[in-house]
Amino acid sequence: MNDPIGDMLARIRNAQMRHKSTVTVPGSKLRAWVLDVMAEEGYIRGYEKVEGKNGHPALEVSLKYFEGTPVIREMKRVSKPGRRVYMGVKDIPQVRQGLGVSIVSTSRGVMSDANARSQNIGGEVLCTVF
Repeated sequence: MNDPIGDMLARIRNAQMRHKSTVTVPGSKLRAWVLDVMAEEGYIRGYEKVEGKNGHPALEVSLKYFEGTPVIREMKRVSKPGRRVYMGVKDIPQVRQGLGVSIVSTSRGVMSDANARSQNIGGEVLCTVF
């Protein structure tokens, strides 16, 4: 798999289109950190570590709905394996005038755009969620 974050976003998007309550994604530290930010910002209910096929680690993500519609309306992968996107603290984009969130990988960990601005650090913009 070339793009694990893109794969995770696609699995979440597909599960929401089918109105699933949970979706299982392969486990990794980076995916868990991204899911931590999404849970902190209120886009998913949470996740838990489970054992997937052949004993490999997996993450079971609990999706969140409001009146039958998914809370996550749009997810986009910004930095891809073929083209990494790094931004300084002043250049980190606001998603939908601050209604959404950009997930940024910094030297102090994976965090939301608001946290990165408050700590005055930039980094790699992984994805945007609205």
